[in-house]
Amino acid sequence: MQQQKAPMQPTSIDETVAQLASHQYFADRETATVLYLALRMQRPLFLEGEPGVGKTALAQAMAEVMGTRLLRLQCYEGLDAASALYEWDYPRQIMALRVAEARGERPEAQSLYHDDYLLKRPLLEALLPDPAAPNSPRVLLIDEIDRADEPFEAFLLEILSEYQVSIPEIGVIRAERPPLIIVTSNRTREVHDALKRRCLYQWMGYPQRDRELQIVAARAPEAAAKLQAQAVDFIHRLRGIDLFKAPGIAEAIDWCRALSALGVTELDPQSVRDTLGVLLKYQDDLARADGPTVAELLAGTSAAT
Repeated sequence: MQQQKAPMQPTSIDETVAQLASHQYFADRETATVLYLALRMQRPLFLEGEPGVGKTALAQAMAEVMGTRLLRLQCYEGLDAASALYEWDYPRQIMALRVAEARGERPEAQSLYHDDYLLKRPLLEALLPDPAAPNSPRVLLIDEIDRADEPFEAFLLEILSEYQVSIPEIGVIRAERPPLIIVTSNRTREVHDALKRRCLYQWMGYPQRDRELQIVAARAPEAAAKLQAQAVDFIHRLRGIDLFKAPGIAEAIDWCRALSALGVTELDPQSVRDTLGVLLKYQDDLARADGPTVAELLAGTSAAT
């Protein structure tokens, strides 16, 4: 049986663009450049932007490019080291103690603090080789850091700058091969400068029309080509009105899939009104976009097509 060729890291910006595209992620040159530099310089990458512009998807695509499993740490208020880094498997430790006592043995405390009893969480796992892809760096996504508390940001500084963590019972664990760490933020609050300074930075906005159409065509191929183009044009016009939360790329893909599932091959006022809830997730936005606005946006879309 032929051995599979190990995935190769991109060796240029153009190759970064091409490898991401082969996994259906169509990056602009700016994003591909900063990602390539993060790999070459072994620096974390901080991606900031509106929800739904492809920050998380970039980490997923990069893990596929590297041939490794994506390690994802979803941030939330109250996230602590036990959930993010490691925990000790206390039930197994107690069981080991009882077994030793039944044998008349007195195990040293140190024997209870080793890998067999260590529950690895994403931050720690990212510092250790991937058994399935030992020659590739791990890819760690620290998603929506702006949802976590400021003390957790401070906790991350060691791993972001030194690619190491300190575990009191074991000591310092340092990555032999630094992982690619991608930190994302939806900017619901400002992230501390100390964290940003340790990373390369990229602001991710909504894509240009042609690139978004390329993404939609790849992710929703079941939709008619004319519908894909009309949907992208409509969404670009929709983003121009005063909305609390404009639709992102994810909503554009979902909308094309929904319209296609309903048998729609060309946009019309009724199909748009029936499916606005796929694009907009707030009642005020729905009210603002419904009615005459739909007709106006569609008129502009028809003129553009």
